[in-house]
Amino acid sequence: MSAMRPVAVKLDEDTRSRVQKLAEARDRSPHWILREAVSEFLDREEKRETMRQAALTAWEEFELSGLHVTHSEADAWLARLEEGQDVEPPECHN
Repeated sequence: MSAMRPVAVKLDEDTRSRVQKLAEARDRSPHWILREAVSEFLDREEKRETMRQAALTAWEEFELSGLHVTHSEADAWLARLEEGQDVEPPECHN
């Protein structure tokens, strides 16, 4: 595990109070609450960024190739999946 280093974060009084109240309710320290909050935020935002990058890559590929499926094709495929059918996605076309 890498070495822990302190980081200073300035919080307004309302936020500090909320952290303190939650820490007391959970029988944890404010430090633990803040570490968990930062960790969960980073996990969520890293996943969001990965999805954003994948969407940008997909858009670039579409612009280059023109390959796509229509809304109705995708909707029909998703409906079959929802019904429990194990079906392949529709073929991309121009």
